[in-house]
Amino acid sequence: MAANSEPLTATEVAAQPGIEDWTYVLGSLQAGFAVDHFAPAVALTKTIIEAADAADHHPDIDLRYPGTLLVTLKTHAVGQVTMLDVSLARTISELAAAAGAMQAPRPVQELEIALDTMDSDLIRPFWQAVLDYEYIEEFEALVDPRRQGPSVWFQKMDEPRTERNRIHFDITVPPSEADARIAAAVAAGGTLVSDRRARAFWILADPEGNEVCVCTWQDRDNR
Repeated sequence: MAANSEPLTATEVAAQPGIEDWTYVLGSLQAGFAVDHFAPAVALTKTIIEAADAADHHPDIDLRYPGTLLVTLKTHAVGQVTMLDVSLARTISELAAAAGAMQAPRPVQELEIALDTMDSDLIRPFWQAVLDYEYIEEFEALVDPRRQGPSVWFQKMDEPRTERNRIHFDITVPPSEADARIAAAVAAGGTLVSDRRARAFWILADPEGNEVCVCTWQDRDNR
């Protein structure tokens, strides 16, 4: 495997210069760019596509009205971020700056759904079928082949959980966003259930006890 296609850890990614626009989220680099109107956003998309073709390395691009682009980079052959992604991220940031694009007003984030289970092999086929997802054995997770919906993973339990909900959300955000997100959730009536594993994740609950984990890549280097 070429050196520039070796997977990088989250810490290694964070140490790379020239990618300040980008956030490491669940094994990918993501950045949001905004312009004032749809037409220049389309033009920027075209410019990014041309640069990706020249590099023979291609991102996912989500273009939304009135002029916001979410760009996601991952080396699909290894399922992680490599120097190929870092290099293209720098190029895309330069192209966005030249086009007058600003960072999108909201930070990037990634949503996952976790199910507590005694036997993931028993319930996983149901969720795979009903969602029309693919199973990625390496991560023991179901993912949307269209890359539209959140991934689903299964948390192994030693005994049935009856006193708490068995489905929860994981929302992964930039480390700089976590504290504000938690504070806003608590101010909105939530409860901080546990910060024992911070800054990997904090467990919060709504007023009825339904749980969500606010997650970052810190303290769990590769996610």
